[in-house]
Amino acid sequence: MASQFGDDLAARLRFIYELDELKSVLRQTLLADKSRQENSAEHSWHLAMTAMALAPLADPPVDTERAIKILLVHDIVEIDAGDVFIYDAEARASKEAEEVAAADRIFGLLPEPQASELRALWDEYEARETPEARFAYSCDRLQPMLLNLAIGGGSWKRHGIKAHQVKEVNGKIAWGLPSVWEAAEAILDGAIEDGDLPV
Repeated sequence: MASQFGDDLAARLRFIYELDELKSVLRQTLLADKSRQENSAEHSWHLAMTAMALAPLADPPVDTERAIKILLVHDIVEIDAGDVFIYDAEARASKEAEEVAAADRIFGLLPEPQASELRALWDEYEARETPEARFAYSCDRLQPMLLNLAIGGGSWKRHGIKAHQVKEVNGKIAWGLPSVWEAAEAILDGAIEDGDLPV
């Protein structure tokens, strides 16, 4: 490919081809129509749109474009490392080194300085220190929660997840979207009453 396009373009095209693999990484969350599992590429797109829709509610205010960039790269490492269920703390801890190696490899497909720029966005998300990363994480907690609520408990019921676990994990929505978390908590309480979220 390099001889046909030149090294720079060939590297960028390799990266673009590699991203197609994210469409094959299945998540635990079902689509709202219950037809199948969501894949990680769909999830990343849905999060980017979630961020656009909710950016006016961000507290503290954020650079929306940067937050969207963070969300678009945040799960790219799953091409190599796979998706880990958010409620499986042990599996999440054991995947850390694998995800770092995946970030090195996948972002390293790009030429510099872009490789370092995209890697820095991923690192920013993982550190969860900037307002944009915390807002992105809030969106990342909200979107699967909404899908689970839409289908009557979905992966929560399938994996025996209890209300206190859901509130503990998703309470981080308040990091960047405190008013949304307040509303979401009321919706979760309704799901408990309806039997969609076991106590």
